[in-house]
Amino acid sequence: MTLFLNVYGVLWIALTACSTTGREIPGQNVVSVAPIEVPDESMYPRFAEPIPNVTVTVGRDALLACVVDNLRGFKVAWVRMDTQTILSIHHNIITQNPRISLSYNDHRSWYLHIKDVHEVDRGWYMCQVNTDPMRSRKGYLQVVVPPSIIDNMTSTDMVVREGADVTMVCRASGYPEPYVMWRREDGQDFNYNGESVSVVDGETLTITKVSRLHMGAYLCIASNGVPPSISKRIMLMVQFPPMLSIPNQLEGAYLGQDVTLECHTEAYPSSINYWTTDRGDMIISGGKYEAIPVDSGYNKFMMLKIRNITKEDFGFYKCIAKNSLGETDGIIKLDEIPAPPSAFTTTQKPILDNQTIRKKGQLVQTNEAISSTFQGEVFDGQIRDFDFYENSAPTHNLNINFMLLFCLYHIILVS
Repeated sequence: MTLFLNVYGVLWIALTACSTTGREIPGQNVVSVAPIEVPDESMYPRFAEPIPNVTVTVGRDALLACVVDNLRGFKVAWVRMDTQTILSIHHNIITQNPRISLSYNDHRSWYLHIKDVHEVDRGWYMCQVNTDPMRSRKGYLQVVVPPSIIDNMTSTDMVVREGADVTMVCRASGYPEPYVMWRREDGQDFNYNGESVSVVDGETLTITKVSRLHMGAYLCIASNGVPPSISKRIMLMVQFPPMLSIPNQLEGAYLGQDVTLECHTEAYPSSINYWTTDRGDMIISGGKYEAIPVDSGYNKFMMLKIRNITKEDFGFYKCIAKNSLGETDGIIKLDEIPAPPSAFTTTQKPILDNQTIRKKGQLVQTNEAISSTFQGEVFDGQIRDFDFYENSAPTHNLNINFMLLFCLYHIILVS
């Protein structure tokens, strides 16, 4: 009210019941309304309700309402208090701001419209009636601004060596002042100064002794209760020389088998991976060999498939990984192992002349060479369910002669 009274003292506009006039003092952008004296208090206008405070997002439209009962011949004015400017008097717009307009209803409700609200519109607004003394109500227009990231003050994608310290910065603007937090884009926890955390508050994220496990995308998220929240994605890449591990350093295979050798590598920048033989020859995919790379971030899985193993394939194989920071290798030995029984399918056994074959208790004699093909297992050169007797025919004749002599001798003794 004191502020408005000061405005009162600068310039007066005489208002009558039928018209409104005014004059300006050079250099001043203020107007005042001449009061009307009313002897009876009951005849004075009354504010039906307080002016509600209004909160509006920047760029939207704002509406301030002033409701006056028993206005009669009095006039209503809207005043911007912090700039000491009268915006309207009764039906007339005084300000030169094109975004401000006035509407009214039944000589009772008076509305101040502000289009496309700017941050400079934030502040106190007064509705006054030119009584003596002046009567007024005031309301506050709060202009809120959704958060935004200040790109030129915020970190971009970063590349650091493993073991170094790294600091990422995120600056945001808005009203109220935004709250800033950090988290991984994949939602996983990460080691932050010795603790496993999912979120870090504040505009800066400092990680000491960064490791390859910190590698990934981080989100800087700014919010202040005014939608929408906003975020910026920052990639953190951690450089380190190749490291290699071998699940099985000794592999076994039998002749004719297919076998797969495997190495696991980690490196950033991404490494060049390849296989060599024990003679140092690089192995190229195709035909007998198939090199199968599988990438997963800074991890790579190297697999070498060797088809139809032969004697020449047994020996040492080397997997090698190289990048700009170094190289490493690992050796896998491929040994021959006995084939399982199921690996045999067909066996052929030649049978020589003058042999007798006993098959399931029956004798079969032949003077011709026999080639017998059958399914079965081999045990020390013997074939199950078959017995072989060489020169069995002469032995059979000798036994008959011996039996005849024994019978003749027995007859002589009896007689």
